[in-house]
Amino acid sequence: MHISYETFTEHARALEERIAEIRADCGRLPGEVKLMAVTKTHPVEAAGYAARYGLPCVGENRVQEAVDKIARADFRISWELIGHLQSNKAALAARHFSRIQSVDSIKLVNRLKLCCEKENRTLPILLQINTGNDEAKFGAREDDASSLLETALSSARLKVEGLMTIAPLSGTPNPARRAFSRLRELRGRLQTAFDIDLPELSMGMSGDLREAVEEGSTCVRIGSALFGTREG
Repeated sequence: MHISYETFTEHARALEERIAEIRADCGRLPGEVKLMAVTKTHPVEAAGYAARYGLPCVGENRVQEAVDKIARADFRISWELIGHLQSNKAALAARHFSRIQSVDSIKLVNRLKLCCEKENRTLPILLQINTGNDEAKFGAREDDASSLLETALSSARLKVEGLMTIAPLSGTPNPARRAFSRLRELRGRLQTAFDIDLPELSMGMSGDLREAVEEGSTCVRIGSALFGTREG
């Protein structure tokens, strides 16, 4: 690691204070926003820092990279996949991750169903929706969210815990806020239509943290503000 654990703790505390301030400003309760450490492209020691500090989970983008780290980890923490998942990597991902946040197609849902049946496990998932309509981002279209959820709910092996999105890259906060607001509103419509609870809204990174918390995020995915510039 190119930063010390002491520096990491300073960054984490500063982030937690900032999240708490934003949360309080918009009337949200303590504990409503979870800080996820994004450890993609960082060595396994980065996840070790997060575990030692007491963060509940880390986020990884690439399946094989994460699997290699999990095998070397001598600590306990929840590993979640936040990057795009190809169907041919579904079995490996279902076996190793505690939750997959990037489920974005019926094809992938059906693949994960089969994998979880073979592994005899129940897999928590989030449905990734491209509420920013950004062609450079993965995620199902808003119009397809209902059918995607319906397919996921048809299997007892998949536990749909909420929705995830990645905001469009922009020089202003407005597109991010719109994307987050749309995800929150979509969540409300889906909960009503299916009469279920979807408690998780995973949205927000280092650059759009305020907009995410103000619009209802329950999980902010932070990498650079914790670890600095990524390696590789």
